[in-house]
Amino acid sequence: MKLILRSTVLLGVIGVIGYGFPLFSESEIENNLDIVENGRVTLPKKIWDANENNVSSSKLKGKFIGLYFSASWCGPCRLFTPKLVEFRDHNTNDFEVLLISSDGSAKAQSNYMKKYNMPWFALKNQSEAARNLSLSLEVEYIPYLVVLDPSGNVITKEGKKDITTFGNNALESWKERAE
Repeated sequence: MKLILRSTVLLGVIGVIGYGFPLFSESEIENNLDIVENGRVTLPKKIWDANENNVSSSKLKGKFIGLYFSASWCGPCRLFTPKLVEFRDHNTNDFEVLLISSDGSAKAQSNYMKKYNMPWFALKNQSEAARNLSLSLEVEYIPYLVVLDPSGNVITKEGKKDITTFGNNALESWKERAE
């Protein structure tokens, strides 16, 4: 069992380094300030559902948003995703997730969303918007959950830890931080 866990973690690390959200230079990050400025995130107007249909990001309006940086090849992501689905489903009136995947293709992203019954939306796989968000928010590993308040302000970059620690009460702590 330990060997399987070690292998999964090692593959995840290799995947992040080779295929995930690589670290870029400061000059590249500076060019992305239109996405995240003063701790406030501007999402693209077009997002996608699991069937690769284009929908409007206005469907996220008025909710706390979890920007979920993840991928199907990432073992820790596959372990956390069901917890996030459960959390989202329990808090559907106030919370929504937006997947930012580092899968190698739109098909892999779509299959990942379907396999884990992800009821949320995603940015287009390997899109410039996905890359810019990961750079601007300085995402260094996955799974990574950045929580935004309904105005787009970053509440925490430790959303995964909050959900793992507090369960369904994590939303209440985010609401308190937003006030």
